[in-house]
Amino acid sequence: MTSAAPGVPPAASAKPARAGSDLAGADLAGPYLAGPGNFGTALLPPADSPLAVARRLASRIVTLCWVELRKIRHDRTELYTRAIQPALWLLIYGEVFTKIHAIPTPGHIPYLAYLAPGILAQSALFIAIFYGIQIIWERDAGVLTKLMVTPTPRAALISGKAFAAGVRSVVQATVVVILSAILGVTLTGNPLKLLGAAAVVVLGSAFFSCLSMSIAGLALSRDRLMGIGQAITMPLFFSSSALYPEAIMPGWLRVISRCNPLSYEVDALRGLLIGTPSHIGLDMAVLAVATVVGVTASAALLPRLAR
Repeated sequence: MTSAAPGVPPAASAKPARAGSDLAGADLAGPYLAGPGNFGTALLPPADSPLAVARRLASRIVTLCWVELRKIRHDRTELYTRAIQPALWLLIYGEVFTKIHAIPTPGHIPYLAYLAPGILAQSALFIAIFYGIQIIWERDAGVLTKLMVTPTPRAALISGKAFAAGVRSVVQATVVVILSAILGVTLTGNPLKLLGAAAVVVLGSAFFSCLSMSIAGLALSRDRLMGIGQAITMPLFFSSSALYPEAIMPGWLRVISRCNPLSYEVDALRGLLIGTPSHIGLDMAVLAVATVVGVTASAALLPRLAR
């Protein structure tokens, strides 16, 4: 018996596969398994199979998320500065309106407890809505062009950045939850509900970051994006149920609130964190659909931004 030289793969057999054989026409991409008891080749899914495509897409999304999160590790200043505004809302606005009982709340819960999930959603919104500035900076630095010529799908690039914004928002939300607990707000201690709240924050932030990146694909400059972002942030916040229940809104504002994804995020957070009546299944479905639409729109506008 002859043995192949080291480093040289074994020669392929010239014997054709039998007709009807399961291996006929198969793409044997696996490596040769050498060693005692290992004979033949390892069969891996074809490179273009749905499973392989899904695994590559998930791997690239996780990698891009990790790259974004490393930026937080090297510079935590943004997390500290962004915690100031939620603290002011809870300490000043929340405490004052709790004492004057100006806004009716479901179940007569303290207004500060009613407000806390809304401020949590607001802090996540403020992080995500300006995320498009980062992708414009990457275009100006030439990073986006290099990413566009890689095999990574555009949807994976957008999804990685969107879910990285979501994880950033979860870190910020943790600060708001701790501050709310210090102020005496009774929040759930159920780990599953806390994980559900984190998932809601990630989905909401992913949508609003995709909205920001879509606007970046249309505006094409940081100054325009800043102006548009500032113009829509407060209307999104005040037209939601973050500060007051829909029951006391005028009819026209109630219609806008029901079209606002932030209202669904706030409703889900209130149901999970403080136990108010909510429609968590509907809220999650709306946020998931909105995120998919946002990723699709942002991916379609990405080549325009990269030019």
